[in-house]
Amino acid sequence: MYEDKTLVCKDCGKEFIWTAGEQEFYAEKGFQNEPTRCRDCRIARKANRPAAGAPREMHDAICANCGKPTQVPFLPREDRPVYCSECFAAMRRQ
Repeated sequence: MYEDKTLVCKDCGKEFIWTAGEQEFYAEKGFQNEPTRCRDCRIARKANRPAAGAPREMHDAICANCGKPTQVPFLPREDRPVYCSECFAAMRRQ
């Protein structure tokens, strides 16, 4: 049913084989998309992710609602409002 397929890695540009066995595994798990990275690039990408439970890098910001200083886990942009935890929670309840 499945046949080996040659794909091109989107990170390094090298060709890699997506085996029939791997395709069957993907189908069993219900995955819809073909892999986009070769094995080496997947391993390298996984190694560069922060470990689970590792502290996030926090950035200083001023709440757009109450003006209180706060910290957020993303780099604030000038064109988007940033809210403190209390104001954000109050907005979600509304």
